[in-house]
Amino acid sequence: MKRGGRATRAGASVVALALAVTLAACTSENDGLVDQYRSGSNQGFIAGDGSFEEIPAERRGDPIVFQGTSVDGSQISSADYAGRVVVLNFWYAGCGPCRAEAPLLADAYAATQPEGADFLGVNIYDGPEQARSFETTYGIEYPSVLARGDADLKLAFAASTSLQAAPTTLVLDKQGRVAARFIGQLREAPILKTIVRDALAETP
Repeated sequence: MKRGGRATRAGASVVALALAVTLAACTSENDGLVDQYRSGSNQGFIAGDGSFEEIPAERRGDPIVFQGTSVDGSQISSADYAGRVVVLNFWYAGCGPCRAEAPLLADAYAATQPEGADFLGVNIYDGPEQARSFETTYGIEYPSVLARGDADLKLAFAASTSLQAAPTTLVLDKQGRVAARFIGQLREAPILKTIVRDALAETP
């Protein structure tokens, strides 16, 4: 698998176009990462069935610290995942690409959870009934927190992703820092599994 900023100038244009098409499905505004990409500094991205960035440990930012209310009403916070690799998936029930990628996320979770990874959804629009129905329909067994009406939860993720850009998937390392970022619909479960396993193999 080719990773890092290895794309040629010709390839960069193709990748940028593919990224724009992916984002068009559910995005109403572009975050700084997309602007950076369109400017030509496409370091870390690869083209194919999904656009993503792996971030070297020395370039990762601060840990994401959050707390929110889950679909079942319980409280979930970043402290619950201390020392764990966590996959954060931003979604909502009416998002077509979110529905399309749900089985792939369920597959990746089933494969990597026994190895030490955790998954957490971040539902950006729905109430608990809609979110619960989605989870039942698509066999999602990991929890989700509800961001609608929770300004503090939204603020916790603001530096890492635009909540308007759903679906987006972040892989957090054992220190809670963003180690990888998928923009748009996840196209293949094996890619996510590989990145999660890379993060699991890291020494904090």
